Amino acid sequence: MTAVGLAGMVLIVVAWLVSIPERPPLRLSLVYFLGSLLLTIYSIAVGDPVFTVLNGLAAALSLYNAVRALRFSRQGRGR
Repeated sequence: MTAVGLAGMVLIVVAWLVSIPERPPLRLSLVYFLGSLLLTIYSIAVGDPVFTVLNGLAAALSLYNAVRALRFSRQGRGR
């Protein structure tokens, strides 16, 4: 079953990589970051390595998207 979990994780990460050019709204990125961070903590607590990695990556990606959204909004205001 671990192989199934790893395969699912790889497919989700590939989907994220394909969607990186899209910039989600800041609010969505922040909520997604907090949710992913809490799920990462939970996954660590229950000892599930597949979901720990997946949720850790989700938290990192959503934090990256939040930073991009902030930079974009600052650039728009400066003009």
